[in-house]
Amino acid sequence: METGLPKFDSAFSIDCVIFGFDAGELKVLLIERNEDPFKDWWALPGNLVENDESIEDAATRILYELTNLRDMHMEQFHTFGEVKRHPLGRVITVAYYALIRILGHKEVKPITQYAKKTSWHPVNTLPKLGFDHNEIFETSIQKLRRRLSYQPIAFELLPEKFTLTQLQLLYEAILNKKLDKRNFRKKMISYGFLKELDEKQKGVSYRAAKLYKFDKRKYFKIFQNDMNLES
Repeated sequence: METGLPKFDSAFSIDCVIFGFDAGELKVLLIERNEDPFKDWWALPGNLVENDESIEDAATRILYELTNLRDMHMEQFHTFGEVKRHPLGRVITVAYYALIRILGHKEVKPITQYAKKTSWHPVNTLPKLGFDHNEIFETSIQKLRRRLSYQPIAFELLPEKFTLTQLQLLYEAILNKKLDKRNFRKKMISYGFLKELDEKQKGVSYRAAKLYKFDKRKYFKIFQNDMNLES
């Protein structure tokens, strides 16, 4: 079927996997596309790199245009270059991922007509995405799980003050497995980079739990061991 869009020989694109954590679920930010191909499909925020911009500048621009997110740290994690991954020609995509606190980014919405809207989707119930974006997502979640074994990246998804239960729920959501509560807490506290606060949860109907903060200074000073939760 003809789309009316021009074909091209080769191009570069950016696709962004933005992770967030809310209500005990790990989520990823998707856009509803408003243009062919895959119009009306859910997809990762992404678009073509312009001829006069760098890959890094394109990643910043594209994420801002499609989500209104800016001034955030993103990391490249893979390049996807299958010949037929795009129906209009050869497109090589550089994929980035980022971790954000959802509650701190309430104004997440497109500022361009390229997308109709954005939505946070639980990672365990993702729909069929446009292009090869399901594959891109799967590659990103595996990267996230590997990093979790040696870096405390989970704290980038939690509120500044959190309970040990919230921390465990996040680890379980990322790893997609249940963890023993006693062993998890013992191991986390043993690392020495959790600061126990003289505060408890507020506004809860159950027994309020103690709050903790992540101590970056202590982490960079003492963290030497692999955070292997299965050992």
